[in-house]
Parts: sequence; structure tokens; C-alpha cells
Amino acid sequence: MENFIQLITSDFFLAALVSGLCLAIIAGPLGSFIVWRRMSYFGDTLAHSALLGVAIGLLTDSDPQLSIILSCLVLGVLLAFLDRNPSLSTDTLLGILAHSSLAVGVVFISLANSLRVNLEAYLFGSMLTISSRDLVWVFLITAIVILALAKNWNNFLSATVHAEIAEVEGINVKQSNLILVVLVALTIAVAMKIVGVLLITSLLIIPPAAARRLAKTPEKMALIASLIGSLSIILGLFGAFFLDSPAGPTIVVIASIFFAVLYFYPSASNKN
Repeated sequence: MENFIQLITSDFFLAALVSGLCLAIIAGPLGSFIVWRRMSYFGDTLAHSALLGVAIGLLTDSDPQLSIILSCLVLGVLLAFLDRNPSLSTDTLLGILAHSSLAVGVVFISLANSLRVNLEAYLFGSMLTISSRDLVWVFLITAIVILALAKNWNNFLSATVHAEIAEVEGINVKQSNLILVVLVALTIAVAMKIVGVLLITSLLIIPPAAARRLAKTPEKMALIASLIGSLSIILGLFGAFFLDSPAGPTIVVIASIFFAVLYFYPSASNKN
């Protein structure tokens, strides 16, 4: 019991908890749009590009978090541009960019012989090593995403439901889509330290998919998704402590349990 009290009052645990809850709050509504638009592979591609940002930051001796953000933003804008006039099918293009960026990132890191890199931490997250600088980035990105969502929510929703009608109503659909892509890219960039490259998309998709079983309105789905994500963060951190397991994967496992329970719970499906 004494060890548990020391854990929940420790600086590294509180930093992990606060950063995780910030991620859950913004991942709920953004993940809802990913689910509605069937953009899961899109998010996965941006997540893979984050490792390339890590490699660039290490090779240039710059702030890794800043290079991750820039890498995700550049690839996100590139994907949004290519998706307007694709010469290949979207899923093929995403597959090529996802695996190429991941492979290039791994190769770049391996070439940095003078640097000792914990690749597993970038792949699966390292919540318990979040620094004060990381927290600043988390707070900054969270504030940006919340403000942008509040300002553009109706436009995002209209463009998601029916893009053609939204354009007739005077909404710049291309601009709205680009802003949404940028917000997803920023969220993925800041989430990399929390859950890792291979698990980022899971946290963006699983809570909204679970919330869809309960919500009747888009706003309720986004709110419930944030709640499920927050509970997954809290229970995942405690579970990682008691099971002595990695925090990031444990959080995703908890989120998956929420989804499984809601998906197979009869009364949940009757509410759709």
C-alpha cells in the first residue's frame, strides 16, 4: 500500500496521468471524425511518419518533439494534397507512404551510430519518462486542438456528413479537411511519447468506436469517446503498475476491453 501511495504522488506518475488525460480529451472528438470518415489508415500513416521525425531530430541534434511535429505536419499536408487528385487509389498511396516513412526512419536511426536510441520507447511509448518539456508540448497542442475544434466543429461535421451540401452552404470543404488533417497530425505527434508509434492510432479509433454504441448525436459520441479514453488512461496506468507491464500497450488493452464489452452488450446495440 505504501508503494502505491508513493506511486500516485510521484512526479513521473502525475506527469504521465496529466499528459494521458490531455491526449484522451482531444483524441475523443478527433477520433470520432476519423471513425466517421473511415480515415483509420490515414491516421496510421501519420503515426508511422512520426518515427521519421524522431530520426531527423536525432541526426540534426534538434528537439525531437519539434521534428516529430514538423514531420507529421508535412506528411499530413502532403497526403491531403495528393488525396485531392490521386493518381493511385487512396489506400495504396497511404500504404506506400506509411511503410516508406517508417522504414526510412528506422534506417536513419540505425545510421546514427554515435547515438544510443531506445527504439522500443518510440514504438510502444514511454509515459513514465515524460519530462517537463514534453508536458509543455502536450499542453500547447491540447489547447490548439481544443480551440480549433470549438471554432470549426460545425464545418467539420457538415463536411463529414455531406461534402457537396456543405459546399453549397458556403463552407470551404477543402480548407476544413486540411485543418482537420493538421489537428490529427499534431495530436499524433504529441501522443508518440505517450503510447508510441504502433499504438497511437488505436487510441484514436478504439474509444470513438466504443462510444458509437452508446451515442445518438455526434457531440455525445465525442464526449463519451473522451471519457472512455480517459478511463483507459487511468486504469491502464494503474494496471501497468500492478502487472508490471508497459503503460502504452496496457492502456490500449483497457480501451479494447471497453470496446468489446460495449460491442457485445445487447442493450448497447439497441440504442443505435
